[in-house]
Amino acid sequence: MATIIDGKLVSASVRGRIREEVAALSEQGIRPGLAVVIVGDDPASRVYVNGKKKACAEVGIYSEEYALPASTTEEQLLELVAGLNQKAEISGILVQLPLPAHIDSNRVLLAIDPRKDVDAFHPTNVGHIMIGDYQYLPCTPAGIMELLHYYQLDVAGRECVVIGRSNIVGKPMAMLLLHENGTVTVTHSKTRDLPAVTRRADILVAAIGKTRFVTADMVKEGAVVIDVGMNRDENGKLCGDVDFDAVKEKASAITPVPGGVGPMTITMLLENTVRAAKILKTGC
Repeated sequence: MATIIDGKLVSASVRGRIREEVAALSEQGIRPGLAVVIVGDDPASRVYVNGKKKACAEVGIYSEEYALPASTTEEQLLELVAGLNQKAEISGILVQLPLPAHIDSNRVLLAIDPRKDVDAFHPTNVGHIMIGDYQYLPCTPAGIMELLHYYQLDVAGRECVVIGRSNIVGKPMAMLLLHENGTVTVTHSKTRDLPAVTRRADILVAAIGKTRFVTADMVKEGAVVIDVGMNRDENGKLCGDVDFDAVKEKASAITPVPGGVGPMTITMLLENTVRAAKILKTGC
């Protein structure tokens, strides 16, 4: 039976550390502040935004929400971002994706000051991640690395396979595993004989958004399995990209859905916001 990697437990530990750091910064006159911008009324986005506000309050981070109608123009959104770039109380800016179809997400993300880009999506920050000289990491991959560290699951020298090549998870995940000396393969929709590739993995990360896509026959005995998926099955039940019940019998460690990677994503956003406050105040 696999060890269940408890994201709620690790998240609580990290948030405790963040809370202490926020308190210490307050004594130095530094107050981390996060601005969250949401455009439209996407229900999933609203849930995420509410979770971020609650998490900020939990650790003592100041937060502002800008809820804009779906009819907001691209220029209006860019004007808001420009104002937040200059706002002293705000150290981190997060524009909740997806945006309405008439708004160019890339243009909006490019408009965020890289020093306030706590999602680490700006090309400047992506470049720093590529060369291993970074201030911020994308929240989900950073959370996964925190889980691996907490459970002392060493990456060095191990075969690591990432299913999915998104800019948000797959690509940065591969870079972080590579920075810790993993031997990394990134797979995608054009990969030939995917099960043969995934069966090589000592560490398997699934991030494709397909319900229970990874089955037991795709997993090596004793592998560490990280499930990034957040899907609904035919009964409306929350589940991941991995067939958890079957795969846990083969894996040495596995993240559940919910309660695995999910809690870590917002927690790492808090960490990035605190780091941004220090950078803006002290330059380092």
